[in-house]
Amino acid sequence: YVAGIENLPCELQRNFQLMRELDQRTEDKKAEIDRLAAEYIESVKNMLPQERVEHLKKIQNAYSKCKEYSDDKVQLAMQTYEMVDKHIRRLDADLARFEADLKDKLEGSDFESPGSRSLKKGRSQKDKKGSRGRGRRTSEEDTPKKKKLKGGSEFADTILSVHPSDVLDMPVDPNEPTYCLCHQVSYGEMIGCDNPDCPIEWFHFACVDLTTKPKGKWFCPRCVQERKKKK
Repeated sequence: YVAGIENLPCELQRNFQLMRELDQRTEDKKAEIDRLAAEYIESVKNMLPQERVEHLKKIQNAYSKCKEYSDDKVQLAMQTYEMVDKHIRRLDADLARFEADLKDKLEGSDFESPGSRSLKKGRSQKDKKGSRGRGRRTSEEDTPKKKKLKGGSEFADTILSVHPSDVLDMPVDPNEPTYCLCHQVSYGEMIGCDNPDCPIEWFHFACVDLTTKPKGKWFCPRCVQERKKKK
């Protein structure tokens, strides 16, 4: 996992730098709009109709550029969020597997007979002589020793009380609102229901079988059923 996130800081720095550049471009365009507007107000009385139209088009184009830069910044921010979210979900899955493996080892060690424990202890001493450091894989006979170092049964109870599904179901950000029929956070392309009373409002394209934004008004499956019942 650590090897997989080595490039993450560089990617984040690059995205933040691009967002900063987009901010600067937007500020430059805003200054240009202010200048064009001041020129227009100052000389509008002396301008010909065609000159007025051309001047207003310049202002309109500058506003369009500002919107374009802002949209690019939003898309970049969403990509950055999804990139970090992917690594967090991968970490959650790795933690769940780790907790499950550790739980199985602890449960297995609790049901061992005294004879098998002493036999494993003898093998453990040989294993320790033949292997050193962090390159050695954690085995079942090491678990009781680690449990003792961590405080006996209290450590075991703490580990066993954490269910792997709790880690997998852990939300990335508990403060972030959820949407759609899948009750997940916003990501990718989404579409809003045109029913003003829709309790969900926003839906992921894939969850409602869409690949492109439909023309005209669009209603979610739940609101479509409600409209049919009213008819």
